[in-house]
Amino acid sequence: MSSLPDVSSPSLDIQTSSKAKKRELPNLLIGLLYLAPSIILFGLFLFYPMIRTLYLSFFLTDGQGVPITFVGLENFTYLLQSKSFQQSLKATILFVLYTVPLGVVIALFLAVIANEKVKGIGFFRTMFSSTMGMSVAASSVIWMFMYNPAIGILNKLVTAVGGSEIQWLLDPKYALFSVAVSTIWMNTGFAFLILLGGLQNIDDYLYENAEIAGVSYWYKLRKITIPMLSPTLFFIVTVSLINAFQTFGQIDILTKGGPVESTNVIVYSIYKDAFINYNVGSASAQATILFFCILFITILQFKLGERKVHYQ
Repeated sequence: MSSLPDVSSPSLDIQTSSKAKKRELPNLLIGLLYLAPSIILFGLFLFYPMIRTLYLSFFLTDGQGVPITFVGLENFTYLLQSKSFQQSLKATILFVLYTVPLGVVIALFLAVIANEKVKGIGFFRTMFSSTMGMSVAASSVIWMFMYNPAIGILNKLVTAVGGSEIQWLLDPKYALFSVAVSTIWMNTGFAFLILLGGLQNIDDYLYENAEIAGVSYWYKLRKITIPMLSPTLFFIVTVSLINAFQTFGQIDILTKGGPVESTNVIVYSIYKDAFINYNVGSASAQATILFFCILFITILQFKLGERKVHYQ
């Protein structure tokens, strides 16, 4: 009488594991095949430029951006000691502080208003989100006319109330804030739509229970709306921070970094060094510093901000 095979024998385990590995290999190849277009695109347009920029930041380059002499960290030490770069850092930080908090608050305010179920609210939702359909160039040209000291509507309003004309884009005291105001207007539509979508995903039964309990509108806003909207707010704040650090178009059109470098944010300084002064090594060093600044702030925000995010 033949004995039954021992199903727990080491030889059978080895055969089973080898068969599983053979099945996993084709699956891995199939997965890589599906990912190949994305990997190629990311490699060409993201990872290679990043590595190339980091590489060039350690060199002096010629007018064509070809590295000539290895200088190590000299580009970075020169930038950190440069008053022009320090001014760019200051302008960038102030620009972020002007645009992000105020922009998020305005978008949240508009989203809360537009979330009310009243007749004709669709028209206002369309108006609040309409800035998304305009390019940075077109929006900047509109604001350029509004800021014009002679024919601009803003100075017309100022003089109508008895004030004197203001050089909105030519006075260092007002230029950065003026660009920040136009940027808030441009970005409000996107933030508004995302926040409105987050508000409409909050379960109605939470508000119904609150109304039965007889709580006030402000209590519902603080204890229900804001906590339930916190994941969306976290996303908007993160995206707004990154976009604010990378602002370029409106700076180039409205002020070109002036007056007296008061609006010369880091991205515009990179542009000037690379494409006007043809100092690609310095521009690459600035881009590297900007990258690590954004990375540090994003990681810090995830470490600190995500603790206050309430997921349903």
